[in-house]
Amino acid sequence: MSGETSWAAPSAPGRDVPLTRADFSHLLPITTRWMDVDVYGHVNNVVYYSYFDTAVNEHLIRHGVLDPLTNTIIGLVVETRCVYFRSLTFPAPVEAGVRVSRLGSSSVRYEIALFQGDPDTAAAQGHFVHVYVDRASQRPVPIPDPVRAVIGALVPGAGG
Repeated sequence: MSGETSWAAPSAPGRDVPLTRADFSHLLPITTRWMDVDVYGHVNNVVYYSYFDTAVNEHLIRHGVLDPLTNTIIGLVVETRCVYFRSLTFPAPVEAGVRVSRLGSSSVRYEIALFQGDPDTAAAQGHFVHVYVDRASQRPVPIPDPVRAVIGALVPGAGG
C-alpha cells in the first residue's frame, strides 16, 4: 500500500469534512450509556475515544485475532485524533465506521467515524494508530499474518 489516504477534501483550508456511512464497509453499533453524558447534556469528548477503541478491538476479537489476556504480540496505541462536528446524545445508539488507511510492517492506522441518527455524515471522526509489539519486550514486531489478513480486509476496496 502506498502511504495514507486522507479524509475527504477540506471545505476550507485546514478543515475536515465529515465522512459518510458509505465510506465504510464495517459498521459497529454501540449503545450509549447514561454515564457517557457530561454536565452539558451530551456525550463527553473522552468517551468518543472509548468508542474508537471499542470499534477497533471488537473487530479484532470477533475475528479471532485478539485475545487481550493471552496474545504474546499486542497492538499498542501510539496516536489518536478526533474531530468533532456535532454532539452525540443519550439515549441514542451510535454506529462506528472503521477502515484502514495505512497498513505497515508493524503498524496500522485505522480511521473511525461515529454516526448517530438519520444524518448520513459523521458526528465525529478521527484515527487510531496501533504499533504491534512483543508483549514481554515491548519492542516492535511484524504484524502476524492472521492479524494482517483481518486488518487488510478493512482497507477500502479490499472487500472487507
